Amino acid sequence: MRFFFYFMALVLPMAAMQLAGCAATPARSDSGSTTACEGPRPQVCTMIYAPVCAAHSDGSRQTHASACNACADDTALSFESGACDEEHAP
Repeated sequence: MRFFFYFMALVLPMAAMQLAGCAATPARSDSGSTTACEGPRPQVCTMIYAPVCAAHSDGSRQTHASACNACADDTALSFESGACDEEHAP
């Protein structure tokens, strides 16, 4: 029984730290407004497809699968909900 207690005492905090990393991802904006990508940058993103148009430091705009995927790119400055228009594509 002690082993189980010690095991859970180690595993639960580690699981909580992993889940806390998900909270660092920016919220998806449905209003069409621009959301800044701020640190810390996400290391892992879910496979949910909710396209966003990200503005990059070189002036280009690129469609990413989600806000998390956009902000995981170090060159992304901000994003808007929805895919980029073709005229903004690189």
